[in-house]
Amino acid sequence: MNDLRYTSDHLWVRLDDDGIATVGVTDYAQAELGDVVAVDAPETEHDITVNEEIGMLEADDGNFELRAPTSGSVIEINEAVLERPELINESPFDDGWIFRMQVDDEEAVDDLMDEEAYADYLDGLG
Repeated sequence: MNDLRYTSDHLWVRLDDDGIATVGVTDYAQAELGDVVAVDAPETEHDITVNEEIGMLEADDGNFELRAPTSGSVIEINEAVLERPELINESPFDDGWIFRMQVDDEEAVDDLMDEEAYADYLDGLG
């Protein structure tokens, strides 16, 4: 998925040409969590700062903090994952996205890891 960027917190970010980023958890993260049973997503129209805790995923194997991948404003929540959290396990890169945001600095998204760097990061985890 060459159009994605990744955080060390296992979030993926897809930035559109209009400066809107879609954010979700990586396949690695959902596999480590086990079955996701609840999603506490950030509120819309909420300004967020990079690395700020903005939500939580509850899963069989523990909780997963959602941290802002970059600064900006939350503009949309994926209502489908609130109703069916298992979408995160079933389709983490498509139907299982969590929120969309207007980013403050598109270059900050470019500074996140690309697919190769994220793969190397995962290799380093063990």
